[in-house]
Amino acid sequence: MGCNSNQRAMSTSNLNPPIADQIPKQHKIHNHIRLDPYYWLNDQENPEVIDYLERENDYYQKMTANTQPLQKELYQEMRARIKEDDISVPYFYNDYWYITKFEEGQSYPIYVRKKQVLTSAEELLFDCNKMAEGHDYFHLVGITVSPDNTKVAYGVDLVSRRQYTLKVKDLRTGELLHTNIENTTGGSVWAADNSTLFYNQKNPQTLRSEAVYRHNINAPDQENVLIYEEADETYSVYVRTSKSRKYIFISSQSTTTSEHRFISSDLPTKKFKIIQPRTKGLEYDVEHFGDHFYLHTNHNQASNFKIMRTPVSQTKLTFWEPLLDHREEVLIEDFELFDKYWVVNERANGLSRLRVMRWDLSEDYYLTVEEETYALYISYNPEFTTTKLRYVYNSMTTPTSVIELDLASQQKKVLKTQEVLGGYFSPQNYISKRLWATGWDGTQIPISMVRHKDTPLSEDTPLLLYAYGSYGHTIDPSFSSTRLSLLDRGFVFAIAHVRGGEYLGRKWYESGKLLDKKNTFYDFIDCSKFLIEKKYTAPGKLYANGGSAGGLLMGAIINMAPELYHGVVADVPFVDVVTTMLDDSIPLTTSEYDEWGNPNTLEYYEYMLSYSPYDQVKVQDYPNLLVTSGLHDSQVQYFEPTKWVARLREKKTDQNLLFLDTNMKAGHSGSSGRFDILKELAKKFAFIIYLEEK
Repeated sequence: MGCNSNQRAMSTSNLNPPIADQIPKQHKIHNHIRLDPYYWLNDQENPEVIDYLERENDYYQKMTANTQPLQKELYQEMRARIKEDDISVPYFYNDYWYITKFEEGQSYPIYVRKKQVLTSAEELLFDCNKMAEGHDYFHLVGITVSPDNTKVAYGVDLVSRRQYTLKVKDLRTGELLHTNIENTTGGSVWAADNSTLFYNQKNPQTLRSEAVYRHNINAPDQENVLIYEEADETYSVYVRTSKSRKYIFISSQSTTTSEHRFISSDLPTKKFKIIQPRTKGLEYDVEHFGDHFYLHTNHNQASNFKIMRTPVSQTKLTFWEPLLDHREEVLIEDFELFDKYWVVNERANGLSRLRVMRWDLSEDYYLTVEEETYALYISYNPEFTTTKLRYVYNSMTTPTSVIELDLASQQKKVLKTQEVLGGYFSPQNYISKRLWATGWDGTQIPISMVRHKDTPLSEDTPLLLYAYGSYGHTIDPSFSSTRLSLLDRGFVFAIAHVRGGEYLGRKWYESGKLLDKKNTFYDFIDCSKFLIEKKYTAPGKLYANGGSAGGLLMGAIINMAPELYHGVVADVPFVDVVTTMLDDSIPLTTSEYDEWGNPNTLEYYEYMLSYSPYDQVKVQDYPNLLVTSGLHDSQVQYFEPTKWVARLREKKTDQNLLFLDTNMKAGHSGSSGRFDILKELAKKFAFIIYLEEK
């Protein structure tokens, strides 16, 4: 399966890495001066900046030229596992079955529908392969069909900055209407009149979703009507429809507070009413069923959330009544409403579970799961009048399945299981396990781990440890067919469920943010030490990976404990924390004060500065390092990883590898085609495998 290791020797010719010019720049705040010699790299319009990025790319490509056979091998085997002519499980919505297809050799999805029954003729909504022709990047989102099924609204991004142009297509003729609204989130909502659209407008500089507009597709030349503008820069605003299709919601969200407005879908010109005015620290999400709004909320210090409801006619907090109480040991993540049942997605001790309850109280049971560590969540269920619940299940050894549960009989039906092609995959060949590491403060930190059954756990075993650890985002122990390329080469893969995520509940998140952010970094280091102490691996065999805020984690750990890691891959890393959080013109800055803190306040400034990877680069040895970036990244601007690499080149005292690979045609999520994504992943895997074999 592998190629000769001599083929994999990375070029060691006398190539010198590019050295960025130093142009002194002083940042002064709180009577403190920070020197930033690479600040000039922030100017994307400067041809010298583009030249520097291209020189870094050229250096990376030349230095890794001899790993091209391995990259090609990895790409081909990962692609060979994918069922290229794949089709989604159809779902039924408003008289039509909707299906997503992929065709062999094609990079993008095809969206179709069939009227009433699956044997009906196929109607084409979008062939994204044709739409993507001539574009370096293409992403279609927000497919929304009008209530009368004759029109579809959607958003397209051709740059990869998540700034979508909103368009409308006539499904009877296949022609585009005149609607062409730039700089939106891509999502929109139809009113019941089939001509009114509500959509989100982004701030062109900060990219914050800051306003909701109303648009009449029959009068596209008329000015769009501003319905709501969110004045508080720490909030973003979104528009959506209820599952019942009877109401349209405008939702204002900050990291810790939410507020929702509503109108009847058949009265689109009426004024939106507030459900409950924002109260700092009060979070609530809203769904509608019957005469009530149903609320997922942390009201009254319910940190792990609870479910409440309130009459549509009386929505203020004083009318909210409990349905499912808060529990200290159980996080309520989501819920789904049906006419006779309702289902709650909970997480206890890190593991997801589904609780099924009947409205008449005659039934209340949990769905059973047998594996030790797994991922489980509610799928798309657009209809009320059914006893069939769709959910998704997988684990680190079990491919993803879409399963239908009959809520009344408790019978399960597997609708689709991910096919892993290639002829050699079997779940029985892999072992997954959950471990617990002890943190610096005595906290028990969970680790999910998977390996091939023939791979021993020893000091000679290479292990890749992954984590994210921010925004309360939980990295579940899910299946990956691409990961098999590492497991089958004798690697162990593990996920550190560090604080800052929500794996062990809301408090797990709260203890890894703001002035407790360093717990995220300590947890990852303590998990690394635990794996080494248990002799599951060794410092010369341990690798680390994280992206975006997980890239911040990578930057912090190699400043704090570089000796633990042989190699690190930092994807689009958020590493220039202080400079970014002081610049409210940069996308997403103000909306994240509740996550990181506002450095205009001295306490937060000093704390951020103490861990910011760019500011804390030291004169010391660092592990081998591959850093990825996207020129058009709207989440983590390209100049953060670029400046970080430049400073690392200046300071580091070792001869280890340091590469910056910038995708000059894409943004935060990398390339848009499903096969181009595999090529990017093959680069990262080849880097780690090379380090292991050299």
